[in-house]
Amino acid sequence: MATAPRPRTTTRDPEALARRLTDWLGARLPGARAVDVSVPESNGMSSETLLFTLDHPRPPVRACAARLAADPAAYTVFPVYDMPRQYRTLRLVAERTGVPVPRVLWLEEDPGPLGAPFFVMERVTGRVPPDVMPYTYEGNWLHAASDAERAHLEDATIRVLARLHDQAPAGEAAFLALPGDGDPLRRHVTAQRAYYAWVVRGLPRSPLIESAFARLEDLWPSDPGETVLNWGDARIGNIVYDGFDPAAVLDWEMACLGPREVDLGWTVYLHRFFQDLTAGFGQPGLPGFLRRDRVEDRYAELTGHRPRDMDFYTLYAALRHAVVMLRVAHRQVHFGEAVVPDDPDKLILHHESLAAMVRGDYW
Repeated sequence: MATAPRPRTTTRDPEALARRLTDWLGARLPGARAVDVSVPESNGMSSETLLFTLDHPRPPVRACAARLAADPAAYTVFPVYDMPRQYRTLRLVAERTGVPVPRVLWLEEDPGPLGAPFFVMERVTGRVPPDVMPYTYEGNWLHAASDAERAHLEDATIRVLARLHDQAPAGEAAFLALPGDGDPLRRHVTAQRAYYAWVVRGLPRSPLIESAFARLEDLWPSDPGETVLNWGDARIGNIVYDGFDPAAVLDWEMACLGPREVDLGWTVYLHRFFQDLTAGFGQPGLPGFLRRDRVEDRYAELTGHRPRDMDFYTLYAALRHAVVMLRVAHRQVHFGEAVVPDDPDKLILHHESLAAMVRGDYW
């Protein structure tokens, strides 16, 4: 992990996008131009982000970001990119909760101007815990922080989830409901099964992922509980922090309706994913940070809801992440950045921890 090249995140030409973006802005705000256009190094492998400054005598904001649906020619991580859905989610969260999100400015559903639907939002300044190299490694601001500062960030992050789940009106988020039969949790897992089928279509299947789906059925909650708006990609790497306080919560493309624990399981496991990788390379990492027991206890204090069935939800998070990692690995193979091993499960970076969860001896 320390030496592998970073997977490519785009096949688009930033200079061409800048010209087309300026043309589009001029039609929305006469005289406006996009200047200082750049693609951030941290650009994800899903939706793409363009950073730019809005040059206009009276701009609504100056520092902006355009969020584009993934290039369909770039072996996309997900089969569908619904930009209006993300835009509506950001507006709802901004209007009905105390969760800090960027101000959204414009939505463009026509793929013509930039080659894909997109929306423009305010760019919030601050710092983000890095994914490459992970914040659990030495040499970044979060690792270098004091225990008290990390504890403050942890608590503030759990408060984000508590506010979102308590304040967002689920009825107004009905557009996030997944199709199908059963309650929101059953629909969510059914959608993940369909996603996995899409990922492995024409390719070797993953015995490990399929065993994890089977194990989920054994652990299925007897009562999934209240349905709330879930952020979906609930992890600290998707938050811009001002000091150690959240200034903007980003990346809502996996937002959904479901039990509170869908977000909580993802938050806990995604930290463990980085922590396990770091420990595997002989570094201590941050073993005391975002511990499952402390996250559960603090969330219960803030909301009055004691998280339950967390063995199920952390396994589900590790399983969902495995499907994404499998697609990312096949994407690297597609671009000649990796080769396919004899065992398809070895394409999953965290196959050992997922296998331990399936066996029931991880925690």
